[in-house]
Amino acid sequence: MKISEMVDHNTKIVGIIGHPIKHSFSPMMHNLTFQNQKLNFIYLPFDVPTSHLNEALKCMRVLGIKGFNVTLPHKEKIIQYMDHVSEEASTVGAVNTVVNEGNQLFGYNTDINGIVETLNPYLDRITKSTVSVIGAGGAARSVIYALIRNFKVEKINLINRTLERSDSIKDYFKAKMHFEDINNYELMAKENIEIYQSSSLIVNTTSIGMSPNIDDTATDIIESFNSSQIVFDLVYNPIKTKFLKIAESKGATVLDGLKMFVVQGAKSFELWTGEIMNVESIYNELKTKLNQASE
Repeated sequence: MKISEMVDHNTKIVGIIGHPIKHSFSPMMHNLTFQNQKLNFIYLPFDVPTSHLNEALKCMRVLGIKGFNVTLPHKEKIIQYMDHVSEEASTVGAVNTVVNEGNQLFGYNTDINGIVETLNPYLDRITKSTVSVIGAGGAARSVIYALIRNFKVEKINLINRTLERSDSIKDYFKAKMHFEDINNYELMAKENIEIYQSSSLIVNTTSIGMSPNIDDTATDIIESFNSSQIVFDLVYNPIKTKFLKIAESKGATVLDGLKMFVVQGAKSFELWTGEIMNVESIYNELKTKLNQASE
């Protein structure tokens, strides 16, 4: 369908804000769904540097943008500009979905939905175990929240390039969720290999290995992979990152980020439209397109 046939004076606009934004498949996912389900919506990408975030949100209100997703690097900072924040998003300290209702901005966190649905089949293996989370941004916050609330993990190793940023998250969850056994470590420190080896689950929440930088990976951590582990990479382009390929070669159970991406998007879609996304259909469609892109 041509864009001229999709857009009229009744079309509702939603989108995604981040910086950079060109890597995102969210416009493809949502516009395919709007077309398939015959909804008069259009989804647009907005490249917004951190220095212009407040001004961009003012424009969203004035222009009547129905809602938008939030990606790097705004998930944490955007909370201060919301009129209302859901209990989950407030506890996590990160927002990835905004609804503009009556010129009021409502912040939600649908990343949690995607994380929980992806990991639920492995509940028995994760519950009451030690886990490692790579990264210290908004996505890491959502993963940590889900692991504490839904999977009742006993210990969390938080791994990041710099200790300063992970220190703040460690202290945040100790105070906010009264979870004491969370410790942080420097990413490129080989002496931490034993710490990673003891983890039942390792989650990469960073953009390491994302297209076009597909040869990048966390070199110290990949040495610790073993067959008793679950390795989950939130990156979905490529579907199977170098990180996951190495984990799979060591016998680990590997989970890519596509299911999480689609499930979080489906929840955002529901918040904006009141409709239910056909998750299985759009998952298969995106998987085909991503596989074709990597050939």
